[in-house]
Amino acid sequence: MISFILPIRNEKSFINKTLQSIFSQTIDEDFEIIVADGNSSDGTREILKNLQINNPNIILIDNPEKIVSTGFNRALNESKGDIIIRVDGHCEIAPDYIQKCLECLEKINADCVGGSTDHVASGLVGKSIKQAQSSFFGVGGVSFRKNIEKGQFVDTLAFGAYKREAFDQLGGYDEELVRNQDDEFNFRLIQNGWKIWLDPSIKSTYTPRNSFTGLFKQYFQYGFYKIRVMQKRRGIASWRHVVPGLFVLTLFFGLSIFLFTGNSIPILSLCIPYLSFSLFATIFELIKTPSNLISVMMLPVTFLILHISYGLGFLMGFIYFLHKWGDIKTKD
Repeated sequence: MISFILPIRNEKSFINKTLQSIFSQTIDEDFEIIVADGNSSDGTREILKNLQINNPNIILIDNPEKIVSTGFNRALNESKGDIIIRVDGHCEIAPDYIQKCLECLEKINADCVGGSTDHVASGLVGKSIKQAQSSFFGVGGVSFRKNIEKGQFVDTLAFGAYKREAFDQLGGYDEELVRNQDDEFNFRLIQNGWKIWLDPSIKSTYTPRNSFTGLFKQYFQYGFYKIRVMQKRRGIASWRHVVPGLFVLTLFFGLSIFLFTGNSIPILSLCIPYLSFSLFATIFELIKTPSNLISVMMLPVTFLILHISYGLGFLMGFIYFLHKWGDIKTKD
């Protein structure tokens, strides 16, 4: 038995495609789909109820807290699967997703397997965000957002297939975290000697935000709750999580020195290299995808919003959670 868990809220535009991608799997395995809905108000629940009429393996439960961690844990408690796969409402999995996951779990000594995620976007802003999130300069070389050629052990990935024993022994998602719940759990997994395998044969697609406002809010929360993940896990999974915070902090001090003393050297010493790298990354993306000229030309702005929002959230989280460095309890 395989359990798909979908913690969602207001996914009217995407939920049907997500579910159809699960129903279109090429392998004949028993599975259940547990949707934890966070009081959707856009018609998502009506779509799900209509789909339930002909698909009894769709189970709809309520998630009144409206966050991923509580929804996931409620669904996990209801689930019967030996394999647990979390799927987002903006995600579609390839037809052979289950087949490839099961093959990897059988031949690789890993407790979670997954693959690279291809971002699919529409509109100029959405396409620019997609390119930024797939760029090394944008997100620091996240493995599951790259087209890898060989399988490898990684620190995290999206939409993984987990052996149920991982949750039985380590617990579920930390319900204190509004964001980064999967990163915290994957970090917990690795710290306890378990393994995560990223395989190029496992494919999925994800639709990112299509507005700069949505991008700013998303990455501000990522940075904000990353502090809490570091506190609970007493470590850093990757230094890429710290760099945006250092960038914003240095930017703040450089700007302060310029405003109070008129000395522009510190701020220019930061901005000139940053803008140079941003320009280089933009040119690199333009060479890769010359057909998306306008969205690529927007990349310097997209990069800056992504880095500033994450870094600002990181610093605000450091201040907000300053008193919690000794509190490592996982709430689930």
